[in-house]
Amino acid sequence: MSKFATVSSETLEELKQFDSCTISNAVEQFHVRTRNEGFVNGSVRCLFPQISPRAGYAVTARVRTSSTPMSGRCYYDRMDWWSYLATIPAPRFVVLQDVDRVPGVGAMVGEIHAAICVAFQCAALLTNGAVRDLPGVLKTGLQMFAGSVAVSHSYAHIVDFGETIEVGGLQIKPGTLLHGDQHGIVCIPAEIAGQVPKVASEMLASEKELLDFCKSDQFCHATLSEKIHRISKQIGIPGGELKI
Repeated sequence: MSKFATVSSETLEELKQFDSCTISNAVEQFHVRTRNEGFVNGSVRCLFPQISPRAGYAVTARVRTSSTPMSGRCYYDRMDWWSYLATIPAPRFVVLQDVDRVPGVGAMVGEIHAAICVAFQCAALLTNGAVRDLPGVLKTGLQMFAGSVAVSHSYAHIVDFGETIEVGGLQIKPGTLLHGDQHGIVCIPAEIAGQVPKVASEMLASEKELLDFCKSDQFCHATLSEKIHRISKQIGIPGGELKI
């Protein structure tokens, strides 16, 4: 039995039907955190925007690439890392914090590392550092979010793993449920994850109503105000504030 809070496979599949912006908006409605937290900032970007949304549980590690590892072991020669990764429930979301003074000197993950990750049922990788071998990685199907792209792996190696780390302004614990797509990555609190798809669907329906209204001949300022107020009440937003 997993020591991490998990959700059903059905919920995971439902979450992947929505883009990360909609998921973020839906999470906001539960008031479990302030609106300026719970997501990775713009210092990290999605490298494969054509890939559909991914969701998974965080597998965390700290890495360096600018200096040699203390043990002299190469980045791929860490079976203890792969053993740890297997302790996190699938699907997995690998998260690597590059702790060098200047992150991204070398790339921790390329085509081979990505292929191993996919074999371990990893859905995506997130790092503030660099990655490489983009065409090869894309063929593996692994989604990647990174701070930069590099030519060499330099002295890429794992410093430690299994701890709380920070990437792009987001603190991430092992087992944290993450959702990401071309827009970025958002954390979904496990205690509300099962309710998020329903709220997300309701918000999309509200957005469609407003979008259709904006394209119609009936559009006017007065009616817009009335629709926003009514829709806000329908989806239970305090104070009549519609976040879209």
